[in-house]
Amino acid sequence: MKYTGERVIPHLMNPRSGILMEHIARYQFAKDFAKGRVLDIACGVGFGSEILLEQNPKITKYVGIDNCKETIEYAKDNYHFLETEYYVEDALDENLDKKYGTFDTIISFETIEHFEGDHIFVNNLYNLLKPDGTLLISTPFGKGKNEPCSCPFHVYQYKEEEFIEVLKPFSQLTMYHQIDSTIEIPIPNHKYYLMVAVCKK
Repeated sequence: MKYTGERVIPHLMNPRSGILMEHIARYQFAKDFAKGRVLDIACGVGFGSEILLEQNPKITKYVGIDNCKETIEYAKDNYHFLETEYYVEDALDENLDKKYGTFDTIISFETIEHFEGDHIFVNNLYNLLKPDGTLLISTPFGKGKNEPCSCPFHVYQYKEEEFIEVLKPFSQLTMYHQIDSTIEIPIPNHKYYLMVAVCKK
């Protein structure tokens, strides 16, 4: 498997890569929230499972879903643990909850900006989440959904208020911001480039 600008493959990357360290930081952040049945939607090569499961008995099952068959095969070969299952699926398939049931925790990092249909995707996440379950979802800051996006891998990038708006189905939402490996409640006048929302159903 080859490394691309949007596909993080730790075994093929410099351990000090900024992109890799940022992605690892998000999974380390998620570890404090993850419990029970965990869904990682757009899991990529599955490296997040290793971080989430390490010395974390609160997780009973990790299910990784990605739309790339090659990526899922790589995950099965390199990040297979007793608690893990991996499947090739489309994040916009509205029958995902019927196929896989519901989850205590859902993680979706750097996914929603990659396709049209964000409301369908968020509705899927809502249906896949158990009552009182927790969703962790991230996306980069942008100029807005109606503005040209400079990243060739992204359909659009949100302003913060747009991201909050699309997550309205959830009853509670706490916003965090990321810069480098730091994820924190935003500090006024600090420059951040990525948003992480922690949502409750």
